[in-house]
Order: sequence, then structure tokens, then C-alpha cells
Amino acid sequence: MRPRTEVLLGLGGFAVLVALVTAVGQSRNRVMDQDFRASTFSTDPAGAKALSDALERVGVTVARFRRRTRELRDVPRGPRQTLLIIQPMMGFTGPEADAVAQFAAADRGRGDLVLVGPRSQDLMRCFGWATHSQFLDSAAVSSPGVGAGPRSPWARHFLLASTDTLSVDSSRVNDIGEVRCARPSVRAIDTLLVASGGRIEALRLHIGETRQVTLVADDNLFRNRSLRSSDAGPIVLGLFYRRYERVIVDEFHQGHGDSGSLFDATFAWSRRSPWGWAVWQAAVVGLLALLIGAIRFGAASSTIPRQRRSSTEHVGALATALAAAKGHDTAIALVVQGLRRRLAPAGFGVRAEMHGWLNNLEHNVSSSRARAAVRSLQALTRPGQPGTGVLEAANAVEDVWEELRP
Repeated sequence: MRPRTEVLLGLGGFAVLVALVTAVGQSRNRVMDQDFRASTFSTDPAGAKALSDALERVGVTVARFRRRTRELRDVPRGPRQTLLIIQPMMGFTGPEADAVAQFAAADRGRGDLVLVGPRSQDLMRCFGWATHSQFLDSAAVSSPGVGAGPRSPWARHFLLASTDTLSVDSSRVNDIGEVRCARPSVRAIDTLLVASGGRIEALRLHIGETRQVTLVADDNLFRNRSLRSSDAGPIVLGLFYRRYERVIVDEFHQGHGDSGSLFDATFAWSRRSPWGWAVWQAAVVGLLALLIGAIRFGAASSTIPRQRRSSTEHVGALATALAAAKGHDTAIALVVQGLRRRLAPAGFGVRAEMHGWLNNLEHNVSSSRARAAVRSLQALTRPGQPGTGVLEAANAVEDVWEELRP
């Protein structure tokens, strides 16, 4: 096995071991989630995701409202829609409480209202009710006239009639820091859930001819834990099923405000900042420069004609390079060596010295033309030959070859 393969296998095994140790450590030291928000985004035991899923399964549209409560005026009116507020983690200011109350107003309201949990009692006071807690005396709740069963949900928060209509305004828009709710006229009250001792868990208030406000004291009935471990599911779904087509859930006061995206924030900053305008102008100028440089106006310009060199030009160029390098003697020697290879018997190499070979060749030729050619080669093989010596050597070689070839 190659060393590189051994190293890769070792690193792979180490990575697998680290992953296993990390997984085991996380499984043994898992920290319990401390998010107790009753949000429809949360799947934790304390969340309310199960409620939104169940509503959608039975055909009720769930819309999560992640803007400030004063923007409820932008919600279109609907005869069968309701605003659901479950145990808000953030308090309502005076204007926000007034916006919630106006949502369910009898004459100009946009829908019904469902308030859940003791932290919603600032809004409940606007309708004449508040919550009180009995932490050491929880009780099973059920519909009026129906006894509690083994799977009935338990509650420790209950409703009480209240005459206090003050809602604290943390924005301090006025001197006293408080806003007094204008309590609407309640036409009728329906009791939805009760506990032992006549304690009231849930009510439905009829305001005017069309609007209804539902008050639920204990928020545990709406959480995932209760919906799974008790019969709270049918009770809670009964508040909405076949009554509403659309449920608007307030998620802003659960900490899920609509924060927007990085692109939207950057675009908004670029529109209000001088530096942003400078960036936009530079981008436009660069885009225009790119477009101008990329577009060709008119026909394509003709290219410079280039012709291929002839063989004579190549030979002349080689001769010029040879003359510059003073290689005439080398060229003559190569020409003579070619003659020797052609005249040598097959299988015999050329080993004799060139001048000695030319002297022997002079005695082996019979014609005067051949002997003159050999003597010319003897003279041309001496160093320092001019450029015309190459041609003379080639002609002399041809004369010798014509005389001696078989």
C-alpha cells in the first residue's frame, strides 16, 4: 500500500471517530430547550405548532401576523376570520391594546378576537374580564354540563369579572402613561369551559350583531404538550372549526417580528443615504461602459492579409541563419558525410577520418571528372569556407556519386 493511501485512510478513520464521539457526547449532554413561547412556529412541548397544523388539516387557513399591532388596520375585513393572541411574551402598549379592541369593534371591526392566557388580561380588561391564578389548586376543565374525564385538560388560571379598564401605555404618549379602554357593549355571554366550584375557564362575548370575543384564561390548553397528552385538542379546535375560515395568529408579541431580509435592508439604506446613491451611480456608469464596449457599430473591420511563405523563402531564411551562425563548414561536412553513408557497404559503419577517406577515394575513381570533384571536396573541407562553398560541395558530391553509384 502506498504511503499516500495509508495517510488518507488514517485521516478518514480519525474523522469518523471524531464524529462518533461528538454524536455520543451530544446525545448524553443534550440541553433541554427553555423556549416557553406559545408560538405556532415552535414544535417544542411549550409551542403551539400542533394547533396551526391541526387547523390547516381541517381546512382553516392560518396566517401568521408578524407586524406591529397598529398595522391590523391594513388587514382586509372578513366575516369569518379571527385574531388569535396566545400568551404574548411582550406586553401591549396603550395604542396596541386599542388597535386590538378596534379589530373586533361592533361597527367597523375586521374580524373576531380570541385572547388566551393570563398575559392577555390587559386586553381582556377592555372587555370587562381578567384572570386570576391558583397555582396550588389546579382543576380539570370541561364543557358546561359535562363531567371531567380522565383525559380532561387541567388549568390553574380562571376568569373573573373586572371593572378595571386601565391599560398601561409604556410609550408614554401622554402625561399619565395610561390609556383607558372604551368597553364595548356586550349583547350576550356564552360559557364555554368550566372547572369545579363554578370557576370559569373560557367565555364567548357577543359584541353587537356580528362580532365575538373569546376569552380563555389558561394558555396550557393551546400548547403542544396538552394537545398531545389530553383531550384539549377537540376542545380547542371546537373554538375555530366550522366557525372561521381564516385564523390570524399574532406572532409579533412572541418575538417573531418581520425583520426583513439583508437585500431589503441594503436597498432601503441605498435609497436614503448619499453613499448609497453614489454606489448606484457608479453601478450605472459601469453598466453603460460595459454595454458601449460590448456593442459593435457597423460592419467588422477587415484584417491585415497574411500570406504563407514559399519554400524558397524558407530556404533563404535558413541560409541567412546559417550564415549568421558561421556554419558553412558544418554544412559542408554534413554533405560529405552523406556521400560516405551512400557509398559505404551495407552493415558497415563510417568510422574513418574524413580527410583520409577523401584521399583513398581519390585513388579509387577512374575518371578525371570524379578525381577533380574529390580534390574539390578535399579543399572545401578545410575550415573557413565561404557561403558559396556549400553549393560547390553539393555539386562535387553529385559528380562523385554519378561516377561511383552502381
